[in-house]
Amino acid sequence: MLDVKVHNLKLKNPVMTASGTFGYGEEFADFVDLNRLGGFIVKGTTGEHREGNPYPRMAETPSGMLNAVGLQNGGVDKFCKEVYHRIKDLDTNIIVNVSGSSIEEYCTVASKIDALEKIPAIELNISCPNVKKGGMGFGTNPDMAAQVVSEVRKVYHKTLIVKLTPNVTSIVDIAKAVEAAGADSVSLINTMLGMAIDVEKRRPYLSTITGGLSGPAVKPVAVRMVWQVAHAVQIPVIGLGGIASAADALEFLMAGAKAIQVGTANFIDPAVTMKIIDGLEDYCNRHGIKDINEIIGII
Repeated sequence: MLDVKVHNLKLKNPVMTASGTFGYGEEFADFVDLNRLGGFIVKGTTGEHREGNPYPRMAETPSGMLNAVGLQNGGVDKFCKEVYHRIKDLDTNIIVNVSGSSIEEYCTVASKIDALEKIPAIELNISCPNVKKGGMGFGTNPDMAAQVVSEVRKVYHKTLIVKLTPNVTSIVDIAKAVEAAGADSVSLINTMLGMAIDVEKRRPYLSTITGGLSGPAVKPVAVRMVWQVAHAVQIPVIGLGGIASAADALEFLMAGAKAIQVGTANFIDPAVTMKIIDGLEDYCNRHGIKDINEIIGII
């Protein structure tokens, strides 16, 4: 009833978790049956160990949160040698979010993940700043986005998902560019650039001043962008941004997403993904839907 397909990925249901909100999956094993998920995306993985940004790097906002964690992780070699062996036998799709500050770093990480048998896909985070271009995000320019995807495509041979930033004039142009460069799927949206100020202390809440806005506040923007992209590309779209219930997930599916990712809501309710799966099953039963694919892209 709920099984879907994203390129070569067969998902037992369309519910996945978003990178950076679910650790390596192990952290949530006491709250959810990881094997019941359609898949989960591990935290952003870079070429070398990163400590991330200075604290404070998270702040609550109305209907959402700001974060500027800064890709804190142990690096790709640590993931391959230590983390992979602990999670590789789970009966779900384990996807690694690949991040970097240069095309060379993206390619290095992708090629090392490519060698891991039980990792069927990567999610390329092209919101990262390109240090060789003055810090401009790879994903904010169609040519830059296409270039990094094209180079990674040469070294990565499994399902390549590209995560798109909403901080652009036309997300459709970026989506078309990465599709032409070899992406098998796109996921959207990443966080929106935001800022909050503590008026009593007269300074920003985040050490980095600005950060990524996520949570329910971004959902209408995310649904709109998913709908636009789904009508513009031939590859599968994965939707995310403020999903906290089955009804939220259904909005994205009806807008054209083949699957969805749950992010910020995991911090509020660690078992939210199980409730969303149950809610999707209930919706299908109540409406006599035998296959969730019947309603995907109906808007």
